[in-house]
Amino acid sequence: MKNLTLIPTLAVVAMLLCNGCSGGTNKSAGGTGVPILATKVIATNVPVQIQPEPVGHVTAYSTVMVRSQIGGILSEVHFKEGDEVKSNAPLFTIDPRPMQAALARDKAQLENATAQFNRDQKLFEAKIESQDQFDASKASRDTLAATVQSDELNLSFTEIRAPFDGVTGGLQFYQGNVVKAPDDTLLTINQIHPIYVAFAVPEQYLPEIQKEMGVRTLKVQVAFENMTMPPSQGELTFVNNAVDETTGTIQLKATFPNDNNALWPGQFVHVTLTLSELTNAIVVPSQAIQTGQNGQFVYVVKPDLTAEERPVTIGIAYQDETVVQKGLAAGETVVTDGQLRLKPGTKVNVKSSIEAASPSSTP
Repeated sequence: MKNLTLIPTLAVVAMLLCNGCSGGTNKSAGGTGVPILATKVIATNVPVQIQPEPVGHVTAYSTVMVRSQIGGILSEVHFKEGDEVKSNAPLFTIDPRPMQAALARDKAQLENATAQFNRDQKLFEAKIESQDQFDASKASRDTLAATVQSDELNLSFTEIRAPFDGVTGGLQFYQGNVVKAPDDTLLTINQIHPIYVAFAVPEQYLPEIQKEMGVRTLKVQVAFENMTMPPSQGELTFVNNAVDETTGTIQLKATFPNDNNALWPGQFVHVTLTLSELTNAIVVPSQAIQTGQNGQFVYVVKPDLTAEERPVTIGIAYQDETVVQKGLAAGETVVTDGQLRLKPGTKVNVKSSIEAASPSSTP
């Protein structure tokens, strides 16, 4: 999300507050008060995402098993295993000589049959030849014309070409092998530009997914372990037409351009599906949220550097941040470490590192 850069890290904010919120007062007072870490409450845009993140499976956009439509000897292979090939690029050549010979023979027979038909037509028009003789001559010519067309088609089948842009797999047949049509699979090609990521989410998310898809394109992000480039960005393009009764999940698919080949068929990836976005949400680090007998609360650092216990109503969590729906305003300061030694009215001393505030671990 482009707005994530607005969310500051805890360490940076704590250092700022050490010089800002505490000012020079704590330093001049010799560090009096309970040592804590603190941060400013901010308002920012927060994505609403499905949690926990589902695991997805990368699948080819399209997969074709290449077979020959004619039998013969495999005379040429025009690529190397694993090559990326363009649509209509030559892949294999089946020995064309038997087809060429059959075509030449049938063309000669067609030429003779056509000449005979022309003679028979003149005799028929002169009422010298019978209707049966004329029809037989025409049928012979037409049959041979169809045979020549079939020969030309078979000759074109000796050149096997790529059906789309894709990546070739392992060869099943090599130059010199005899290929039987259509039984033998010569090669499998995967289309990876674009590419799919399939994943499943609990069925309770289905109504919200359908609602949001009706008004916007839902963004999907995927990453995997040891990924050396930024997470891949795609769009939700498919929702299955039934919930899996066994698992209570709905199958989804997202489409990714995959221009950098970061995704590969068969990979398992972590999927982040963003349903919507909260605008100007009040956000605090999740460790600032405490749970007491009356529910969630935070310690707010007041201008006089005393702690105030403030009840809050929390919303969604995003990464290490939590949305506060009620109880805080942007610009206030909340304690993020050292709460165990605090109570309402306690004097605090804002520190710049967790190590400095570590006495909070023992009340």
